[in-house]
Amino acid sequence: MAKKVLVVDDEKLIVKGIRFSLEQDGMEVDCAYDGEEALRMAREKEYDIILLDVMLPKLDGFEVCQQLRETSSVPVVMLTAKGEESDELNGFDLGVDEYISKPFSPKILVARVEAILRRSNNLSTGEIRKAGGIELDIAAHEVRIDGKVITLSFKEFELLNYFVMNQGVALSREKILNNVWNYDYFGDARTIDTHVKKLRSKLGEKGEYIKTIWGMGYKFEVN
Repeated sequence: MAKKVLVVDDEKLIVKGIRFSLEQDGMEVDCAYDGEEALRMAREKEYDIILLDVMLPKLDGFEVCQQLRETSSVPVVMLTAKGEESDELNGFDLGVDEYISKPFSPKILVARVEAILRRSNNLSTGEIRKAGGIELDIAAHEVRIDGKVITLSFKEFELLNYFVMNQGVALSREKILNNVWNYDYFGDARTIDTHVKKLRSKLGEKGEYIKTIWGMGYKFEVN
């Protein structure tokens, strides 16, 4: 079955190019040209991934992502001409999974999208993982804490899944980046700290399971 992609950008020539590249790769592509239209489409139809420009009419990309995260864990890739670290960290805090900076080549874009979708598919098993009152339903991409469902972004889910699979193991930031973000992410290890902070907050008391190893990284350990 073809993967469904929503491309959101107010520059129609850019959208046309992205759409052509992804459709050539066998994907089904819908397009939106402002933030309100993007939200409406994302709520009416299930997508495998959303490519979202930062600067949009009506609602900007960050606002769209923030509202999406209230109900959805779909992977969100932000398309941005801004390269400032503060913008990226703000986006990660709101639930952005990846960044692709403009200008980008169509081949690089398709490769990045394919890599994210592969990782998403790898989580689509019927397995249930449990640790200290945390339950991960891999197929449903759902997390329950003491039976109560909490909403995580795609990347937060991947990060928690990686921690649970490596309980008691000291993990460097670089190792986490290589395994959770894989080769297709070109940022730095500070991204990890932003995601861990957000994940701890969402886990509530269970966030204490993620322990900081100063100067190295993190360790997931059930008390």
